[in-house]
Amino acid sequence: MLVDSPTAGTAAGIPANRDRLFLAACVSLVVTSMTFAIRAGILTELGNTFALTGPQLGWVNSMAFLGFPIAMIIGGLLYNEIGPRKMLWTAFVCHLLGLVLTIYAGDIGPLSGFWGLIISTFFIGFANGAVEAACNPMVADMYPEKKTQMLNRFHVWFPGGIVIGSLVARFFGDALGWQGLIATMFIPTIIYAVLIYGQEFPKANSISNDTRENIRSLATPLFLFIVVCMTLTATTEFSTTQWVEKILGASGASPMIVLALVTGLMAVGRFFAGPIVHNLNPTGVLLISAVLSTIGIYLLSTLTGGAVYFGAIVFALGICYFWPTMIGFVGEYIPQTGALGMSLVGGAGMFALVIWNPIIGGWLDDAKATAEVAGATGAEADIIAGQATLSTMMWFPIILIVLFGGLYFYMRNRPQVRADEAVLNPDAMSTPGSAR
Repeated sequence: MLVDSPTAGTAAGIPANRDRLFLAACVSLVVTSMTFAIRAGILTELGNTFALTGPQLGWVNSMAFLGFPIAMIIGGLLYNEIGPRKMLWTAFVCHLLGLVLTIYAGDIGPLSGFWGLIISTFFIGFANGAVEAACNPMVADMYPEKKTQMLNRFHVWFPGGIVIGSLVARFFGDALGWQGLIATMFIPTIIYAVLIYGQEFPKANSISNDTRENIRSLATPLFLFIVVCMTLTATTEFSTTQWVEKILGASGASPMIVLALVTGLMAVGRFFAGPIVHNLNPTGVLLISAVLSTIGIYLLSTLTGGAVYFGAIVFALGICYFWPTMIGFVGEYIPQTGALGMSLVGGAGMFALVIWNPIIGGWLDDAKATAEVAGATGAEADIIAGQATLSTMMWFPIILIVLFGGLYFYMRNRPQVRADEAVLNPDAMSTPGSAR
């Protein structure tokens, strides 16, 4: 039940204004996701405007994913000391800097063009990471009785913001130009700043707030396993959606409509995640997600025209629960890692994209060159290159099927304890879903 009275919940460290803070968190996540969607929609235009190669575009993309984990590592280490208020204001300042510098990336002297985009994208990535580092533990602390459910509802607004951003890029891109599209993100940025201004923020109450204990708990085998899995789930999700315009641009389907379809389905699925996670348990959800992601990428790598939308639906069902379920698993079943554990898992996922984005850009260039040597030209070469790249990317979810299959059987045999016992006893581990 949400807190409605002016004083209810404050004694337990839960502020009476938690609904307003939750709204602010959701709006800040909209900004985060719009940066992904709009940048995905203008990637080709940026490449043409600044004469960038595929690997260079990959490095620009990678800065968003590099800034993200750096912010999450710093935020995770400092969360117990500075709290979510200062972290969200840091996100606001970095969002403003990143957006302004992106718009003027061609007019900053010796750093114009490629390096201007590198710097501005890093600021945006750092802001996005600060949002996650602040809001994931904040939501867990504000709603200790339903952490996984509310984390999924918070993460509704990542795909929700991508829907907004992709539709804005699709229908207003020609009129606004790429700089105008970037400027649209000032609106939600200002809104979340207004929502957090002068507000009371929660104190840690449902996850460990002992930073030394958090650090010690990072060395547990289960946490390290989840970190490895997170690098693969994030790469499966973001490597496809961030390169959607380059990969599917010549497929006969609108890349921005594909992106809106995928993320719209993700938003709906995450909103209703509570009963699904309860009935299947988190490890079951992750295993099924890996299977559907593999099928979805296979379909996207073989279909053309309107059939691409069907492949996109299957892919959306696959990646829908990856991110929030991984974060929720740590917050609910490895709570002794605290905000640091939640931040590091998210940061590991984004850092994986720093490595893979330039590689994927190289795969696209190499596949197109191979297709042209074989005699393909124009759109035909682009289709062949996109499908070949997707076929290679399919290995990410295939590996996850094996890993999550093992995790499912391992966790099924663990002794059941209540979620509150897991908080009180760091060595206790429940069967996922048993406390729901």
